[in-house]
Amino acid sequence: MKKLFFASIILSVLLTSCVSTKKYTDLEALNNKNKQELVDAKADLQTCLIEKDHLASLNVSLKEDKDRSLKQVENLTVLTQSSSDNIKEVISQLSEKDKYINGIRDAMTQKDSINLALAFQLKKDLALGIQDEDIQIDVEKTVVYISIADKMLFKSGSAIVSDRAKEVLGKVATIVNSKPDMEVQVEGYTDNVSISTDCMKDNWDLSVARATSVVRVLQNDYAVNPGRLIAAGRSEYVPLESNDTAEGRSTNRRTRIVILPKLDQFFDILEQKPE
Repeated sequence: MKKLFFASIILSVLLTSCVSTKKYTDLEALNNKNKQELVDAKADLQTCLIEKDHLASLNVSLKEDKDRSLKQVENLTVLTQSSSDNIKEVISQLSEKDKYINGIRDAMTQKDSINLALAFQLKKDLALGIQDEDIQIDVEKTVVYISIADKMLFKSGSAIVSDRAKEVLGKVATIVNSKPDMEVQVEGYTDNVSISTDCMKDNWDLSVARATSVVRVLQNDYAVNPGRLIAAGRSEYVPLESNDTAEGRSTNRRTRIVILPKLDQFFDILEQKPE
């Protein structure tokens, strides 16, 4: 009976022990699982915190980029406005210069027209009784050139104007007096044959004396304003032909009357500001 009782107790203890061990094992497994989940949760939390810091840093960077972009846009806007203003100013200046240049062109065209008309009138008035080889009239830009052979104006080696030449100069004076805004330059030219007299030391003296004689005729005989007259001697140094032949020397002995706009008037045109 006692043996049966002890056996019963031992069996009961063993059963109880088996149940507790299994429960313990289950609890321990659950605990380990919870610990692992906690570790995983902490890891996830750490990852979230890192991502949060990264996002915060990225947000700051994006804000800085945005601010820089806005600043660049503002600067670009200012630059664009400034460039636009500069372009407008340049266009305005170009427009002013165009007006200025066009004004000069119009003035020069007007001068050309006047001088063409002047040359036509001179040719018409001087043609009567004068051979073509004795006088030549050319127009270059705004200047009229009247070249008169010395065989018609002077005797050889002389600076005294002939009566026939005075008739020609009278026609020139009529035209010149009708154009008070023009200047008249008289230029004397010689060949290379040397001259030396009591009155003439060389061809410089002769060319200047001849130019001065023509100027005096225009002033004294035909009332051309002396303030418009210029006398110049070129001696033998601007030949038209070779001085090796008689014909060439004859061509080089000439007096040229140059009718041109007054230089101060031309400079006034240049200095005019465009309207």
